[in-house]
Amino acid sequence: MHETYRLAYGRGMTSRPAHIAMFSIAAHGHVNPSLEVIRELVARGHRVTYAIPPVLAEKVSATGAEVKPWHSILPSPDDDPTAWGSTLLDHVEPFLADAIQALPRLIEAYDGDLPDLVLHDIASYPARVLAHRWGVPAISLSPNLVAWEGYEEEVAEPMWAEPRQTDRGKAYYARFHAWLEENGITEHPDRFVGRPARSLVLIPRALQPCADRVDDSVYTFVGSCQGDRADEGEWTRPAGADRVVLVSLGSTFTDRPDFYRECVRAFGELPGWHLVLQIGSRVDPAALGAVPDNVEVHTWVPQLAILRQADLFVTHAGAGGSQEGLATATPMIAVPQAVDQFGNADVLQGLGVARHVPTAQATAEVLREAALALVADPEVARRLEAIQAETAVEGGTRRAADLIEAELPA
Repeated sequence: MHETYRLAYGRGMTSRPAHIAMFSIAAHGHVNPSLEVIRELVARGHRVTYAIPPVLAEKVSATGAEVKPWHSILPSPDDDPTAWGSTLLDHVEPFLADAIQALPRLIEAYDGDLPDLVLHDIASYPARVLAHRWGVPAISLSPNLVAWEGYEEEVAEPMWAEPRQTDRGKAYYARFHAWLEENGITEHPDRFVGRPARSLVLIPRALQPCADRVDDSVYTFVGSCQGDRADEGEWTRPAGADRVVLVSLGSTFTDRPDFYRECVRAFGELPGWHLVLQIGSRVDPAALGAVPDNVEVHTWVPQLAILRQADLFVTHAGAGGSQEGLATATPMIAVPQAVDQFGNADVLQGLGVARHVPTAQATAEVLREAALALVADPEVARRLEAIQAETAVEGGTRRAADLIEAELPA
């Protein structure tokens, strides 16, 4: 369906409020990108239910959506990230086990309350099964990069070549196949996970590797859907601060006291600079030792409010933080910690708006040198402004809601 027709349909032909069901996992990086889209759909008069484990229920209910709580066996956002293990199979097996145990609970939760359309995070396997069982459209809301033509051959197959040959890998695929077939789905697990029929991508196209090879008939980049985040609190730039730098490694891989000490050394001794340091809940501030007056140390900060006033962002390069840096035109030092963050760091550096610094090399001297070079380079500022303008026209929250409405059954 051509997008122009979809948009016209979404704005002008939806004759009644619909029941839209959203499904996600209990992970901030998967839930946060969807919240403003959900808020917008509720504001348009739709009834939105959101199936989410209780740990994030309050955050979801603040959008006006009706929470459908379910028990998850995945590690929670507050657990030590080592609970996920270290190998590919360590990482994927919990998602399948969680999906299998959750499906009966979700079937029961929606008994007699079937939706008109299903929205789902990329990690919510039960959502696509439910949409198939119910015979309703399903749209993936992707919080990070999506597959391009050639992705399987270039990335997935080499990554899976060895695990697929092990007894454990064969058992994983056998279990996945059996679960899908029990629910009437003959699709291969890899395509089921990685190739949705329709997807809205909640990152700027600029962050997508091989963007020219992404199927535009399936994937639509709507860019960041941030909202004003007023509920997260405010932050005021200190008087007399010539430069402000925010350091944050997100919400999961935050147990990095050595890195934080290097940040204090890098910026606490830099005249005219003010450092805002988010350390998470696993590091005792006392472990940093004495900090200068120009350093703020917090467990959590209103990140977007600070970035709107900051001159530099030292980030783990998660999808959320990366796009917030681009949306606020803030130069970045990317210090990736896990999974897609390494690829994001390379993309940001390739765009000319960031330096990729591996954690092992992130000494005070390296951080300071990169910071001074980035903030003084007019070409970095020019590229950030250009990307900011490009992403602004992708449409964000309103366009995402338009496209969702366009897929509603007539």
